[in-house]
Amino acid sequence: MKKILYIGLFSIATIFGSCSDFLDKTSYEDPSAEVIKDEAVAIALTNGAYQPLQRPKLYNMRMWTLDIVAGNSEVGAGGGQDGIETVQLANFITGTDNAAALDIWRGPNPGILYCNTVLESVPGLNISEKIKNRCIGEAKFLRAHYYFILVQLFGDVPLSLTPAKPGDDLKPVRTDKNRIYNEVIIPDLKDAISLLPTREEYGDNDKGRASKGAAAGMLAKVYLTLGKYSDCIEMCKLVESLGYTLNSDYSLCFGGEKVNKNTAESLFEVQYLGLTKAGFWDDTNQACWLSTYMGPRGTGWVGGGYGWNQPTQEFIGGYEYGDLRKEKTVLYEGCPPFDGKAYKKTMSGTGYNVRKFLVPLSISPDYNTNSASIVVLRYADVLLMWAEALNELGSTEDAEEPLYQVRKRAGLTDRTDVEGLTQIEMRDKIRHERRIELAFEGHRWFDMIRWEGGQYALNFLHSIGKVNASKKHLLFPIPQKEIDSNHNLSQNTGY
Repeated sequence: MKKILYIGLFSIATIFGSCSDFLDKTSYEDPSAEVIKDEAVAIALTNGAYQPLQRPKLYNMRMWTLDIVAGNSEVGAGGGQDGIETVQLANFITGTDNAAALDIWRGPNPGILYCNTVLESVPGLNISEKIKNRCIGEAKFLRAHYYFILVQLFGDVPLSLTPAKPGDDLKPVRTDKNRIYNEVIIPDLKDAISLLPTREEYGDNDKGRASKGAAAGMLAKVYLTLGKYSDCIEMCKLVESLGYTLNSDYSLCFGGEKVNKNTAESLFEVQYLGLTKAGFWDDTNQACWLSTYMGPRGTGWVGGGYGWNQPTQEFIGGYEYGDLRKEKTVLYEGCPPFDGKAYKKTMSGTGYNVRKFLVPLSISPDYNTNSASIVVLRYADVLLMWAEALNELGSTEDAEEPLYQVRKRAGLTDRTDVEGLTQIEMRDKIRHERRIELAFEGHRWFDMIRWEGGQYALNFLHSIGKVNASKKHLLFPIPQKEIDSNHNLSQNTGY
């Protein structure tokens, strides 16, 4: 795994200069074929395309805080201006200067640039077809992933498909999101499926790289987002055929006492090394922060302990009697001890904390030592996408089996609970199941804004008292800093 993420940091820095130089488009150096001339450097360049996923601008903070925006939890920050950008988003009083929106807008950009460089440089290299195809497939998967994040949150965004060069227009306009879906995201993922190895074809040192299954799962999610249900089902079947299965225990999907990583259920995870000396907000920090952020605040339970996502009572009330996921997802008074410690409701403003990502102090004594991965796609998500697509096509009875597989693992073994439902009843059941199964993994907001053209999100948010939520909030604002530096950018309606 080290090879994937950390050779890239050193080698890319050697090729391009400092990270800040790379991000500064005006001083970007285009790598030539004379520099990228062998497999090791081609791989290192591809490795660099993964690194922006790890940063706090994306999966190490901003992506999972979307569950707060979606109403699953509340901000448990320290008061004052601490976490104010997430408070603003969650209360739908967001301005165009919101720091979280700026982070997510900027977060994918260096990854897209790395991907474009790989896709321009690697095809012409005199290296093995196996490595060449893999590097191209990885870059296409990652570029599609970065753009998928952007178009879901911002709508139309600038489109760049080639490395920046001197003289390029650095003030691009926004490209219609449908064009980005149809000309970039979908074709890139189709190419990735054909080019990438399966996860079994990777060696131990390459675990965590994008695979054929990861690309198929991501494309299934894209198709579901676009309402292309038959295409979604085809991709779900492909994932199944590649041998993915549910873990026997729900808690095996996440950090835990043994720091579970890249399990049988996992399609794609953001990888971390831990044991870093970089600062907490440093982009080169190679530690996963989920345990630090989620752990009860000021208790010394985990390395750090910020108490950020505090589940709401409304969310907790959604667990059915006998659902084994509750005690593995949430800390609540009377729950099984964590690392030998009993939880008290006074540890959180809501009486609850997130449990599923916590790593004991014996493994991660501070924020710099957690090597757990952040799960982006797993097979339970695929099964629920499969069930949803079947039901939307009217095959409600066929949707019972994939839905039941997920519920059975959770201890909800009475199959009659999902049998004989109308299409509307099944739709509600699947939507509820997605909320519970994938809680705090960053999926809920994306689900809510795609259902019923976003009206589901507004209806739900209003029902829990988020009365400020309006149609404009289904997209984030284009950061004013970006508009000020590029007057070709237009603002989203209503901001």
